[in-house]
Amino acid sequence: MFAWLLSGCVSQEVRIVDLTPPEQLGRVQAESELLDIGIAIFDPNVPEDYDEQIKQIIQPDIRRAEANYMPYFTKNLLQSTGNWGAVRVVPRPTHAVDVSVTGKILHSDGESMEVALTVVDATGKRWFTKSYEGLASKYAYDEGIPPGIDPFQTIYRDFADDLLKYRRELSAEAVQTIRATAEMKFAQEFAPDAFSDHIGETSRGEFELKRLPAEDDPMLARVRRIREREYLFIDTLDAYYENFQRDMYPAYQNWRRATYAEAIALKELRAQSRARAIGGVVAIAGSVAAMSESNSRYVDTSAIVGIMSGAMLLKSAITKRNEARIHAEVLEEVGVAAEAEIMPHTIELENQSVRLQGSVDEQYDELRGILRRIYFADLDLPDPDADQTVADPDQPPNTTQQ
Repeated sequence: MFAWLLSGCVSQEVRIVDLTPPEQLGRVQAESELLDIGIAIFDPNVPEDYDEQIKQIIQPDIRRAEANYMPYFTKNLLQSTGNWGAVRVVPRPTHAVDVSVTGKILHSDGESMEVALTVVDATGKRWFTKSYEGLASKYAYDEGIPPGIDPFQTIYRDFADDLLKYRRELSAEAVQTIRATAEMKFAQEFAPDAFSDHIGETSRGEFELKRLPAEDDPMLARVRRIREREYLFIDTLDAYYENFQRDMYPAYQNWRRATYAEAIALKELRAQSRARAIGGVVAIAGSVAAMSESNSRYVDTSAIVGIMSGAMLLKSAITKRNEARIHAEVLEEVGVAAEAEIMPHTIELENQSVRLQGSVDEQYDELRGILRRIYFADLDLPDPDADQTVADPDQPPNTTQQ
C-alpha cells in the first residue's frame, strides 16, 4: 500500500567527467574590440546563525576559501578562450574593468554545486543573472585528473558560453561605448571635478556617456597613468589569488573527494527518512479512521496492525534522521581538518611583505591604501585619504620592509 513512498527515493544517475571546452568567438579581434573582465570574489553566503550553518552543513572557512577559488578558476577558463581582453580576479567590482562578474555560492560540497552569477558592464547594463548547478562524477577525483579540470567543469563552461553569446550580440559601437564609459567612470572616481560632466546616471541606474575629453587632455593622461598602476595592483593581487589557489588545491580537492560519498549518503538518508515519515503518518491516520468508522472486529484488528506498522515507519524515519546527522557531522569534521591548510596569509608588494588580516574586503582596503600612497607620491600629488589611512608615511601598517 505504501510501497510507492519507499521506493525510488533517490534516482541513480550516470555521471561523467565532461571535458568539452567552452566556445570560441571564431575570429581574431582587434585590441579595441576586447573587453576586460573583472571577476569579484564570490559571496560565500554563510548564515550568521550557527544552527543554520549546521543545518546547511556549511563550514565557514571552507566556504570563504571557495569564494576565492571559484572566481580564479572562472578567470582561467575565460582567459583560455581568447574571447576577452584581460580577465582578472578582483576583491570587489571596480571601475578599472569593462565588464564585472559577481557571484554567490548557493550550495557546495563534493557531490553538487550551485552558484548564481551576475554580469554587468560599465554602462550599468545587466547582461544576465543566472543560477548554474551541476553534479560531480566520482571519477573527477581520480589522481590522474589535472588541476586544470574541475569536478564541476560544466558549470564554468556553461557560464563562459552564456557570456560569449551575449558578447556576440554587441555591436562594435556598443563595445566602444562600454570601454569609454569604464574609463570615464574611473576618471570620475579619482578626479571628480575634472570629469563630473562627462558621464551621467539615468533613472534606470545605468550610465550615459555625455562627452569625451580630448586625447591630449593632460588630466586624461594623468588618470590613465593612475589606471595603469591600478592594473599593476590588480595583477599583483591576481598573482596572490594564483598562489592561494595552488596552495589550497590539494586540501580542497581532498575535502571534496571525502565529502562526495558522504553527501550522496546524506541525500539518500534524508529522502528515505522523509518518505518513511510520510508513510508512517498516513498509515496511522488511515488506521485510526478505519477504527472510528467500523464496528467490525476484523477491521479493528487490521487498523491496530496498521497503527503499529505506521509507528514502525516513524521509528525507522527517526533512525534514518539520526544516521543523517552522523553523516552531517562527518562533513563538518572534514571541513575542520582542512581549514588550517587553505587560508591565505601574506602577499609580496612593492618590496614589502604585507600580512593580510581580516575579511577579503579588509585585505583589499589595506592593500589599496598602500598602492594609493605609492602612486600619489609618484605623481607628486597629495593623497586625499592620507589623514584617514596611514598615520606614519614611512611605514604602512602590517608590513615589514625587505
